[in-house]
Amino acid sequence: MSDAIVTSVVIALGAVALGLLPAVALAWWLARRHFAGKAVVETLVAMPLVLPPVVTGYLLLMLLGRRTAFGGWLHDAFGLELLFTPLAATLAAAVVSFPLLVRTLRVAFEGVDPGLEQAARSLGAGRWTTFTAVTLPLCRHGVLAAVVLAFARALGEFGATLVVAGTLPGGRVTAPVAVWRELQSGDPSRAVPLVVALVAVAAAAMFASEWLVRRGRRV
Repeated sequence: MSDAIVTSVVIALGAVALGLLPAVALAWWLARRHFAGKAVVETLVAMPLVLPPVVTGYLLLMLLGRRTAFGGWLHDAFGLELLFTPLAATLAAAVVSFPLLVRTLRVAFEGVDPGLEQAARSLGAGRWTTFTAVTLPLCRHGVLAAVVLAFARALGEFGATLVVAGTLPGGRVTAPVAVWRELQSGDPSRAVPLVVALVAVAAAAMFASEWLVRRGRRV
């Protein structure tokens, strides 16, 4: 059980790290810019929230497979074989958690008064300085809430991970996959410790996220 939990935690942390910077940039762009096709971008970003995870995994399989254009290029150019590796599991978790990151970050950025950013710019601060010294500090609780939610979602990812990663080298599996295997074994009671651990983490993440959001509103 502990190996599966550790594997899931490492993959979830990697997924959040992989998606955080792109999510911050995209969320800020959506929060501060109005442009033609914005609804299309928002729809594409949100798709992993509504697609069955197995379908997301299938699409990743079609993208990363050695016989596909992109997957074949990665293999021929860099010798990379992504499928059924920890990186594939991390990518799957990153894709399914990315919409939560973007949505929560976007709400946090929208809660910052643009007038404060404009005031900083009028005093000579550049875009990057304004973002790091004004915007991020003001919405730091929202950023932390986004990270916590995305981590919890990545930790619980099952369908896409099973398709593109399955059993990792060394026989390792993530905690949700381990639960599924125990259920398939004919003795569901063996899955109880993992289920309890995953429920506890999910509950703690939701509590922490709500607390951070409330703290951000009071700032």
